[in-house]
Amino acid sequence: MDGSHEVTAENPTGGRAGVSSEPEETSQDGQTAWETAVLSQQDPLAAAEEKEETPEDAGADVPSDPLWCPSGMGIPGSLLSTWAGRQDTATSGAALGEDTTGTSRLEGAGTSGAPPALPEPKGVISSPCSGCREQEPQQRSGEDDWSDGSASLVRAATPGMLFQEDRQTSLHPLSLSWVLGYNSSLAVHSLMDGEDLVLLYVSSHTVVIYDVLGNRQYHLQGHTNAISCLCVSEDRRWVATADGGPDALIIVWDSFSGIPVRTIFESHPEDGVSAIAISQDAKYLATISASTVQRVCVWKWTSPTEKPACSTELRPEFGYQDYVSFNPQNPYEFVSNSKTQVIFYLWGDAGLQYGTPLLSRQTFSSVVGHFSQSVFHFNNLQALTGTSAGKLVVWDAVSPCTPSKELRAKPHNMKATKLVPMQDGLTVLTVFESCIVTGDVKGQVKFYDGQLQLLACYSHPKVGPIRSISFSKTPPDPPGASPACSTSRIASSQPFVTRNFILSTSDATVLRVATDRTNFEKVMEEAKQAVNAIACHPRQALVAVGSRCGLLKVWDYQQTKYLVSRIFTEGIQCLSYDPEGYLLAAGFTDGGVYILDAISLQSSCKEFKFSHGPVTHVSFSHNSEYLATADEKYSVTVYKRVLKNGSRCWEHLAGLHSHYKPIRSILFGVQLDSNEPRLLSLGEDRQLVEYDLSSSTKDHLVVLHRDRVEQAAVPLCLAWYPQLSTESFILTANNCYKMKLYNTTTKKCRKTLLGPTYGSPLEKIQILPTTNTTDPPKRYLAYITKDKVGLQILPVDGNPHKSSAFICHPDGVSDLASSYDGRYLFTAGGDDCTVMKWEVNLNALDAAASLGGEDLIPFYSLLDGGREGKFFRELEDYFYYAQLCSHGIDTLETRQVSTHIPLEEIPSVMRAMGFYPSEEKIEEMTNEVKFSKYVDTGEQVTKINLGDFIKLYINHRPAFGLSMKKIQQAFQVLGYDNENGEKVIDRGDLLLLLQCRGEHMTEDELAQCLTTLMGRRPGGGESELDTYDPSGVVSLTEEDIPEEITAEIFAADILGLPKITEER
Repeated sequence: MDGSHEVTAENPTGGRAGVSSEPEETSQDGQTAWETAVLSQQDPLAAAEEKEETPEDAGADVPSDPLWCPSGMGIPGSLLSTWAGRQDTATSGAALGEDTTGTSRLEGAGTSGAPPALPEPKGVISSPCSGCREQEPQQRSGEDDWSDGSASLVRAATPGMLFQEDRQTSLHPLSLSWVLGYNSSLAVHSLMDGEDLVLLYVSSHTVVIYDVLGNRQYHLQGHTNAISCLCVSEDRRWVATADGGPDALIIVWDSFSGIPVRTIFESHPEDGVSAIAISQDAKYLATISASTVQRVCVWKWTSPTEKPACSTELRPEFGYQDYVSFNPQNPYEFVSNSKTQVIFYLWGDAGLQYGTPLLSRQTFSSVVGHFSQSVFHFNNLQALTGTSAGKLVVWDAVSPCTPSKELRAKPHNMKATKLVPMQDGLTVLTVFESCIVTGDVKGQVKFYDGQLQLLACYSHPKVGPIRSISFSKTPPDPPGASPACSTSRIASSQPFVTRNFILSTSDATVLRVATDRTNFEKVMEEAKQAVNAIACHPRQALVAVGSRCGLLKVWDYQQTKYLVSRIFTEGIQCLSYDPEGYLLAAGFTDGGVYILDAISLQSSCKEFKFSHGPVTHVSFSHNSEYLATADEKYSVTVYKRVLKNGSRCWEHLAGLHSHYKPIRSILFGVQLDSNEPRLLSLGEDRQLVEYDLSSSTKDHLVVLHRDRVEQAAVPLCLAWYPQLSTESFILTANNCYKMKLYNTTTKKCRKTLLGPTYGSPLEKIQILPTTNTTDPPKRYLAYITKDKVGLQILPVDGNPHKSSAFICHPDGVSDLASSYDGRYLFTAGGDDCTVMKWEVNLNALDAAASLGGEDLIPFYSLLDGGREGKFFRELEDYFYYAQLCSHGIDTLETRQVSTHIPLEEIPSVMRAMGFYPSEEKIEEMTNEVKFSKYVDTGEQVTKINLGDFIKLYINHRPAFGLSMKKIQQAFQVLGYDNENGEKVIDRGDLLLLLQCRGEHMTEDELAQCLTTLMGRRPGGGESELDTYDPSGVVSLTEEDIPEEITAEIFAADILGLPKITEER
């Protein structure tokens, strides 16, 4: 038969026409897992699905033409006649004088001969009367096979049920409560319209389902990287998201229940996914990787396999493909485009093939512009591509000179036949029902018929460039009049009517357009540039959010509603409320500082501009008498509140270039013996500077103390430690994952502790406010790392179970703030333009710490092998050997049994365990133990037991050990390339460096170290602790240390470390 095939089905009655709204993957018995799980509770029409069977069981001829449409697509006529129509159209175009000389390049994974054979339809009836295919209903069986709880929830899910149930209390210390802002470069989708306006959009690594009228959010969380693309099925049920970066995921969600029904791991492990699309029947996904050599994959996502159905790689000259779309009438065709190249694909049993039709300015002697989006025409004859030059490219099948079945079977062999001017640059192109819809840079949405005749235009002067268009699921009520800006009529002379739709713009605005009234209703307006600054009101449930675009907003975070805003000409870099909550200070990227009324956001005084670079920090003193700022030019500037003409106003006091590297924190405090404020600043130059505010005068800021707080590490943040003991401390965190306590008066390091180790060091810390009246009060620390937010139980002691962290902004956190009552934390995501509100559950954190064990149990787990491991046994042996050494090895006197060793033996045992502290570090460790009880008892500690030694060792040793990578980095800096291309250090240079650079070593000290490390004594045998023979050093260095030393020789032969595999 030509263009028509017929299959005899077992049960030809009672079928359902049209597109199946649920994705299916048939099992061997014809039953689909998702049918069973999802559809059994829906209405009978929705539950009726075809039962696929083998050709032998069907008892009829199965169409073998590879272009035969798969089951359930509801396409009029046959694809053979369709593609014949394409050729007829191309032929008629040539007859009309259109350019048909262009050729297409055909490439891909399949063979160059016959096209891929598409899966054969089963259980399908071709109706010769209507030209439509209907699916036959099949009786379901085996529904009890899916007894899983998630499957039950998916099966019973209905639209809108996400917001019908009360939220359960989270079992995590931090749970995402609300998200402000969204990724304006991705589409916003309309899930529901009418009485329930529900939107779906992406904020960083989270998918947000937002009930606009109910002011509620539901969050789909599962990605660890920022989401790079998403797509939604035709029925709005299935949402597919993909991210970019390492360990990228593709997740398919059920939007009715919020459950992730499928996760695909390692889909594109190089750099993640740049574009994703879902077929009309929701069975297949097409993805394009974000790597330099892009990989295109097709996934049967309802199948349990982790491998794509087919894939191919694209050549870099095709440009970065960032948009992909399926043919709504054939899931085996899809199209993608970069700015310069459109690619058509066809996939099936023979693999994935693609064609890259040529199109340049010479093709039509006209400027084409960059491609934006590509879609298939609803007539299934052509494809369309919008361009930045306001043109619409019409693609059609190549017209062969001699029609052949082989060429008819290559629908992706396309060429550009027309270039239609559309006035303004096109940013969005989609096909909806029987209309072609465009969005442009001027914020206009236009509807065209199949012949590209304008039907209607919707525009508003305040709407920016269109980023996405999403139509509601249900059509509106019949309108009383046509749209005001639409003067066109369709062929029946009836007013043009379409469904309401949601617009999102590139300037982060979302609008709802009611087509019956041409009403543009603003739904959201968020920051369109990086959000770097947040601050919480000290007494009310208010949070201020500032962005680089100059937008300052104040939100009531309890009611989650916007209160007031103000737009500045410069970008906002930092914010701070004064302790009374009357003022809000803002620092700007141009160095300006505004002091605003906290309620109205009106300026309380003129702008100050004494900083020479962007203001990075701003803070008020406890009595609101001083305001201090830090800027990118390493300067601290102080402003003072004064009385002039009977009123209080602010004036510039002084500024000082007090650091030579970036300032990480500025901190106001209170003097211990008075109520006067004190000001400190901490920089990456390792300097902690305290200023004398009372002695400072106009244009002269006095420095009271300047202390170096680190030897090698870089301090990153600063906070006042709560008064949990008699002694007062300042808390710092550095880039080596250590937290340090400094005495507030002497600035001496009193304790070094292992901090949270969640992939990156702490960037900012803040003591969580508390309303707890327990005695003693329990205090907590909030912190952010590069991409996480976390909580830490105080006091800090190195116990890893006392902290937890959660990914909040994968591309980087820019700021942290806590509510006045400590119930919520807020994080700003910088370039992802979002602010996240986190609900705090301290009981969950306390429970996790309790489960981790008490006393030494949490610390044993940090030792290699734990309490029963070889490392711990060696530690015990060295500890007890140090006891013997302290009493004398050769003594014949009765030894006193002890569980302690003298403090003088700490360095020896540390080095024996592979930790080589500097002399300054040894002094810090010794003083930490020696003065641990001095404030309380007035006595010094002179010995340490094994348990305290283990804690001291874990807290002071490098957080991740001594890695070969660090040794190699040192040799890269200090060494030179030898004949073999290795980085080496000359033996003499190494000895000279050890004596002259860093902590200087005398010749005797160097001899002692080398003798001990190399295991040499004049009497033979192994060396005893702290014994050496200086006379043998020269021969030792010449015999045992080669003239050229590599990093590997230094680590293995000199330090005696085990062989370490090179880190990649």
